[in-house]
Amino acid sequence: MNRDSAIDISGTIGRADFRAWAEQQPHGRFERVDGRVVQMTPERIVHVELKFAVLQALKNAIRKAGVDCRAFGDGVTVEVGEHTDYEPDALVNAGSPPGPNDVAAPNPVVVVEVLSPGTHSVDTGEKLAGYFRVASIQHYLVVGARRREVVHHRRVADAILSSVVTDGVVTFDPPGIVIALDDIYRDVTL
Repeated sequence: MNRDSAIDISGTIGRADFRAWAEQQPHGRFERVDGRVVQMTPERIVHVELKFAVLQALKNAIRKAGVDCRAFGDGVTVEVGEHTDYEPDALVNAGSPPGPNDVAAPNPVVVVEVLSPGTHSVDTGEKLAGYFRVASIQHYLVVGARRREVVHHRRVADAILSSVVTDGVVTFDPPGIVIALDDIYRDVTL
């Protein structure tokens, strides 16, 4: 698809057309929700710092545990059904990594969203339900940006259990990694 190709994004759009269209946009980041394009809001500095800290903590935890996983920052898509593509702030993919030209994680097991004022209700509602429609996802971590607090949602059999963590560690099993809240919040000014 070239820059002059017209795709009508006012209605629903398929995954392939969405990806082709998004690659041609000179600015902004986008997700596809129920087949419709949604522009993501600009990020505050604290949001960017927390995303980086979470990604580093996940990468270090994977290295320490020696598990067959890779951590990715934002930009890697999680395909939620046929009509929705989310772009979490960080994720852990288990097993075979995506290819160098892929845009979606083939086997996401952990997804992370950092809260921001404009996305709080979506991240704690719609995305919570959406991410757990993906069979491989075992953990959804929602990272607070106003205070030192994460909400860890995890799949246990047919239920989703949630816990609020303000100190200590968060354990992701599977895949068998642990991250400390100190590693997330140490260098971030809230």
